[in-house]
Amino acid sequence: MSNAQKTEPAGRARPKTALKRLLPLAVLLAAIAAIFATGLHRELSFDRIALQYGTLTNLIGERPVLSALGAMLIYTLATSVSFPAAWLLTVSIGLLFGWMVGGIIVLFGATFGACVLYLAARYALADFFRARAGGALNKMADGFRADATSYMLFLRLAPVFPFTLVNVVPAILGVPFIIFVWTTFVGIIPGVIAYAFAGEGLRSIVIERSEACLAEIAPCGEALSPGDLVTPQILIAFALLGVVSLIPVVLKRLRRSA
Repeated sequence: MSNAQKTEPAGRARPKTALKRLLPLAVLLAAIAAIFATGLHRELSFDRIALQYGTLTNLIGERPVLSALGAMLIYTLATSVSFPAAWLLTVSIGLLFGWMVGGIIVLFGATFGACVLYLAARYALADFFRARAGGALNKMADGFRADATSYMLFLRLAPVFPFTLVNVVPAILGVPFIIFVWTTFVGIIPGVIAYAFAGEGLRSIVIERSEACLAEIAPCGEALSPGDLVTPQILIAFALLGVVSLIPVVLKRLRRSA
């Protein structure tokens, strides 16, 4: 058998390997396309959920565990397909379940979804980018991996960059999966609590709207205005988010002085 014949199977295997690596990413892209094509993303808006508040809370009261697991699954899927304005979904879950239970649901759902996106990017894109990266990018990746915990906590605590980007870039730069998981879970806790608390604070307004719908009077069916959203809990939530944004700065100064 000639050398050309020997190397032919290996040459054929490469496209198959590439397609296999791209499969997880292709599945996520297909899911995103399906969600937007069917209009499912509109059903996850805060206004739509608020209009169904009575029905949903009755369902939660009848099947609390199943409802919580269902909400967690929805949040996992939303995170893994990079659902826009996921913070509104966090507010909605806080509205339906309360800030504590809702916060736990979002914490696990967001972490699971982030892990799905991380693994898809790592499996499909990491080798591609590393093979084509220049010296400067490789040096940056080495530095990121050397201090991955600090970088990840900073990026999670200070939401300067989009959540999706912080799920994908660490996978490409080679951040260990275990570090990615626990820093994601811990780093998003303050923000999740703030948004879930804000959602619970909107209950009185949403209940009033639900009662108006039952009585078939205005403002049933109307979208919530910005003025409706100004509640003491919302103000507290924004104050908490302001404090959270300062945490990385404080940690950095403490680290320098140590």
